[in-house]
Amino acid sequence: MSDMKLAGNRFVIIGRAGMDIYPDPPGTKTEHATQFFACLGGSSANIGVAISKLGGSADLVTCVSDDAIGRFALNQLDHYGVGRAHVRSVGGEARNSLAVVETTIEDHQSVIYRNGAADFEMTEADVAAIDYAGYDALITTGTVFAAEPSRRAAFAAFERARAAGLPLIFDIDYRPYSWPSAQVAADVYSRAGSLCDVIVGNDVEFGFMAGGYDKGLDKARDLVANGARIAVYKMGEKGAVTITPEGEIRTGIFPTQALKPTGAGDSFMGGFVSGLAAGHSVRNAVLAGSAAAAMVVARVGCAPAMPTRAELDDFLKNHAGPSAA
Repeated sequence: MSDMKLAGNRFVIIGRAGMDIYPDPPGTKTEHATQFFACLGGSSANIGVAISKLGGSADLVTCVSDDAIGRFALNQLDHYGVGRAHVRSVGGEARNSLAVVETTIEDHQSVIYRNGAADFEMTEADVAAIDYAGYDALITTGTVFAAEPSRRAAFAAFERARAAGLPLIFDIDYRPYSWPSAQVAADVYSRAGSLCDVIVGNDVEFGFMAGGYDKGLDKARDLVANGARIAVYKMGEKGAVTITPEGEIRTGIFPTQALKPTGAGDSFMGGFVSGLAAGHSVRNAVLAGSAAAAMVVARVGCAPAMPTRAELDDFLKNHAGPSAA
């Protein structure tokens, strides 16, 4: 991994920013709620917050709606120190994505609104305006590939980042409701994955890419055999298998009292890439990601729940080690 120049800890992230709305107080079911609290949402924005709170620099590339909800997202990005010079407001009928998310584990419900999503309006002009040489890696989440013109723009960003020598980091982040069909999604994901240096996803997502759940781990291995440097195959409570050209690393999870299932993937990515940027071994970077994920599912919200560097270091130092892989 020494040849992946993440040392500057500067990331450009392509993907969405939205609004998450939580029934309040925590534990309330949505259908019984009369009050809610709002925070920044959208996986790419959440990853940016995670990196920023861990001491890195993150700039987001996306579109938001030119209305109060879009401005809420912009204000929240400012609040967390995520750069938004490449976030464009779009008028017309485009709307920011919205998620109503319960702080519950039992019968958990997340209701997502993504009709005419503003982030899909990102164009090739948006990604052409980026100075890729000012960053150490490009991160993207899979949803950017679900519709045009965002899909073409994301692939154009891959080409430009690659030309600038940046590693490409891909969070599979498969959301069926964003795609016209599973077949289109599998084809596009496989194309995107084949271009990337680091691919992170769960067992269901890799299985989806492979065309069958039981083929997911082999898909992750194939990606590394064909040029990727790292594939992280996450298995929920069973931990993760991280595949590199040097071999496979199995790690467990940090036990925690979870309040909700959401936010773990975004938090994992933030902790993981921040660990790589700090020069940690791949194994220790995965453990940092796993610890960050354990912290976020035990807290309310996603962006507000992301740990600071001091909190994550303290957790890793004082928490019982991860479960056996």
